[in-house]
Amino acid sequence: MTRLPSLTARDVIKKLKRAGFVFDRQAKGSHEIWYNPTTKRRTTIPNHPGVDIPKGTLRAIIKEAGITVEEFLEL
Repeated sequence: MTRLPSLTARDVIKKLKRAGFVFDRQAKGSHEIWYNPTTKRRTTIPNHPGVDIPKGTLRAIIKEAGITVEEFLEL
């Protein structure tokens, strides 16, 4: 199992954009929904500026995006 680095929401969003995701809509509070038109997948990102996303949440985001941890880290 690959170790995940500490990433902020901004870092995760940059990687998701490289994977083809686009901003879909603002959810409740500070959460954003991102959508990939190619794969038809959605994922929710908790966008708290300057705060690292917890490892479990990051794994869930990667799983919802339909990519592996290794692919995500290479983006």
